[in-house]
Amino acid sequence: MEDFWASAVQSGFAVAVAGYLLVRMESRLQELTNAIRDLQVAIVNRGGI
Repeated sequence: MEDFWASAVQSGFAVAVAGYLLVRMESRLQELTNAIRDLQVAIVNRGGI
């Protein structure tokens, strides 16, 4: 039973860390998406595409 609790705590910690990193990464991915969209608009406005 002790091994079960140790495994549950360890897995729970890993899930919590992964969730935290995904939440933080989401805002950075949104910023990157916006930058790519802005770059696309700038290229189109210059007649590059």
